[in-house]
Amino acid sequence: MSDVTIYHNPGCGTSRNTLALLRGKGIEPTVVEYLKTGWTRAQLIALLARMEATAHDILRDRGTNAQALGLTDPNAADEVLIAAMIIEPVLVNRPIVVTPKGAALCRPAELVLGLI
Repeated sequence: MSDVTIYHNPGCGTSRNTLALLRGKGIEPTVVEYLKTGWTRAQLIALLARMEATAHDILRDRGTNAQALGLTDPNAADEVLIAAMIIEPVLVNRPIVVTPKGAALCRPAELVLGLI
């Protein structure tokens, strides 16, 4: 399966485990280190649509300033979260995997098995 992309943070154990699971199944995904490449608004909106998720669903609050920015407020608009995620890519939880079967935040890593 060559149409697999993982939005990856090599500093994250769950992200490394998910990548290892994919490779263990013989899949060499396209690896996007989103902390280096960043996000675009269009990219995040397309990912969320594919995942059938909201920006709140992929917001990483642990180890970030999300709470201080008011992003953990359930009433914070998706557009506000997306704008913050573009400025600070670390606000997006990881890893997100996209395959022909769909897309998901793979926490825990084993969730990736449902996408391959």
